Amino acid sequence: MLYFALRRFASALLVMFAISVLVFLIFFATPGVDPAARIAGRNADPATLAQVRHSFGLDRPMPIRYLLMMRHLLVDRDLESFVNRGSRVIPQIVQATPVTLSLVIGAALIWMTAGILMGTAAATFRGKAADPLIMLVGVVGVSLPAYWLGEVVNLVTQKQLHDSVFSWVPPPGYVGLSHPGQWALHLLFPWLTLALLYAGIYARLLRGEVVTALNEDYVRTARAKGLSERRILVRHALRCSLIPIVSLFGLDFGALVGGAALLTEVVFGLPGIGKLTFDALQNLDLPVIMGTVLYAAFFVVLANALVDILYARLDPRARHA
Repeated sequence: MLYFALRRFASALLVMFAISVLVFLIFFATPGVDPAARIAGRNADPATLAQVRHSFGLDRPMPIRYLLMMRHLLVDRDLESFVNRGSRVIPQIVQATPVTLSLVIGAALIWMTAGILMGTAAATFRGKAADPLIMLVGVVGVSLPAYWLGEVVNLVTQKQLHDSVFSWVPPPGYVGLSHPGQWALHLLFPWLTLALLYAGIYARLLRGEVVTALNEDYVRTARAKGLSERRILVRHALRCSLIPIVSLFGLDFGALVGGAALLTEVVFGLPGIGKLTFDALQNLDLPVIMGTVLYAAFFVVLANALVDILYARLDPRARHA
């Protein structure tokens, strides 16, 4: 098991290296892309462009530029923004990370709880009226785009009904964990908005897994032994059905922490990784974009590695795949 884990993490490092090279080539070696022109500003004369290229090492061979970029980004941590001079990339990412983690962890707790309850209830009442009703709620949640739902929530809580029903709702923004009450209050509706999308997906997936498990031979054997339906559902069917759910959760969590919650952060004014990436794209700030892309790739690759190790732990056959 230890050998498998080491091998999986070694392959994850190779994937990260490949991603860093690819991102660098896209942002700094694509024909027509001239970072020096972006730094120097519009209408810069050739002498100024040459000086900027020399100052930032943009006139050196491509492999040297890549190594310098990675050193400044990952080792020295002094890589600066091309737009906001003096603003370093790593501190910006470090400052934005707690916001994204707060959003994703809170939403994940809600959608996992709701998804498991909805999926289990739908499987329990399969063939009855409650089953399609629960699945309909899940489909509605999946069908509502996060940016649209967020705008509707802001419209209702901040304007239409703010003075009467939602006067307790603070304006969009983020408050740190040093004020736990305000922290949770500012994140309540972002949590619900993000969780609504994923709860429906997890409920539908879990329902199918539980229904399949209830028809397996080991469940029939449990029934023949006289075990109650509740114990069969919780101890046998649900327990085995959670394996693909845990796998999907790892991938979704990694992607969201990496910045996939961009739309929710932008709509609710949360200065997280997604918002930082969005602002960098608006300004074409290449160092910040590169830093956030590598940050996102790190969490996605790490989540994939942990999911594979978990599978190998649960199923020894996967260790030889």
